[in-house]
Amino acid sequence: MFYSKRPSKYLSTLLMYSRTSRMVIVWLLIIGDIIGLLLCFSLALKLRVSQSLNLGTPVLYALVAVYLFGLYLTDTYKVNREVSGVRLSERAVLGILATVTAVTSGIYITGIWGSEPIVGRGVLLISVTLFSFWAVISRTLADQWLKVNQENSRFLVLGDYQKVVEFGKEHRKLNSHTEFVSFSECFATSSRPYTQNKSARGNSLVLDNVSNLSTAWKQQYWSGILIDGAEQKLSQQMVRELMDMRLRGVYVYSIADFCEQFWQKIPPAYIQDDWFAFTSGFNILHNRIKAKLKQLIDIVVAAAMIIICLPITVPVAIAIKLSSKGPIFYSQVRTGLNGKKFRVYKFRSMYQNAESKGIQWAKEKDPRITTVGSFIRLTRIDELPQLWNVFKGEMSLVGPRPERPEFDLQLREKIPYYDVRYLVKPGITGWAQVCYPYGASVEDAYQKVAYDLYYIKNYSLFLDLAIAFKTLRVVFLGKGR
Repeated sequence: MFYSKRPSKYLSTLLMYSRTSRMVIVWLLIIGDIIGLLLCFSLALKLRVSQSLNLGTPVLYALVAVYLFGLYLTDTYKVNREVSGVRLSERAVLGILATVTAVTSGIYITGIWGSEPIVGRGVLLISVTLFSFWAVISRTLADQWLKVNQENSRFLVLGDYQKVVEFGKEHRKLNSHTEFVSFSECFATSSRPYTQNKSARGNSLVLDNVSNLSTAWKQQYWSGILIDGAEQKLSQQMVRELMDMRLRGVYVYSIADFCEQFWQKIPPAYIQDDWFAFTSGFNILHNRIKAKLKQLIDIVVAAAMIIICLPITVPVAIAIKLSSKGPIFYSQVRTGLNGKKFRVYKFRSMYQNAESKGIQWAKEKDPRITTVGSFIRLTRIDELPQLWNVFKGEMSLVGPRPERPEFDLQLREKIPYYDVRYLVKPGITGWAQVCYPYGASVEDAYQKVAYDLYYIKNYSLFLDLAIAFKTLRVVFLGKGR
């Protein structure tokens, strides 16, 4: 095995926030928003009508719930630590203002504002104006606290040279572009001398055939050691030394376990057959009760949504028909459970005969997409006809996205364990869809398989519910394509 010591690239000295700290911050922000709304409503009542806040008013709690849900949809519970100083990101500020404006306008437009003192005579406007300042200040303080109290963590990565290189690149990429990373990283900029078994590769130092950890390395501070378990064959001496370090409080992870815990995905390159044999999870594959309950929820919710969405689908169908030639619906053959083919339905978002030049990946600013198609893809309305596939039992509401058989042939050859994603029903939305941008290449497909593996391994109804809420946020923020 190889261990690379190039300080700014392959010796992964990671600077990260603990997931626990971030979850505490999120819950403190939620609790703070509830307290802030109650205080702002109380103060506004005192100023406008000289009344005290009645905590038994149902409208009060309905308003609090609506504002909190709006703040979640606009992604304001994600503190962006990449912003310099103590300022919030523009996204958070605009999200708070958009939520307050939209909900307040809706209340006034619907006429509900005169039903209770807290939504009448300017009380609502004053209270939400005060709350906007409260929400921005609370997130600024949270951002500052994270900056001051960040936890420095150093991880030693042991593994194949190229794998360590790719792991470092992935770490930077996730930190820069992925919303759901629970830590930010900073590779070490200082190095410590180490001269045993050196061989040069460019400007880096590589240790070949390492069978044990030297005293110099063991005496350094490590928050944990990461091991490429997919190919690593540890000597008995190395196992004993790692055990000794583990018993002294140093965490030892396989890279796959590290990715699962901190990135919420499992890259196929870091696992092999014995990982599937001995790892925990994958309950959905053998727990018949969970599988049947998921299927029942799919059918009931799909039937309800087909009816509820009629006021949306009918105007969209008319707009598609009037804006461009061709049918309203578009169908494709996709791969489903256990590799079975089925036909998936969508609202047509491209011009007729868009694939006259052959099958190709959809891409950003695709010229084949119509004006109406651009809107329905952005809002994910084009996916609504797939509710019929869910009702028929061919798909699930939540699961890996079904791929076209033509692409399956290509991806199966290049992505290890690609077919594992077809051990469960494909879904309209999924963990990969809410965690990763729109995919249009083999590399994108690889990343989505990593998220699909995490979903299948960690499936629960709670995870499905979380994906549903995150999907609403994607739709609300217009992140579709």
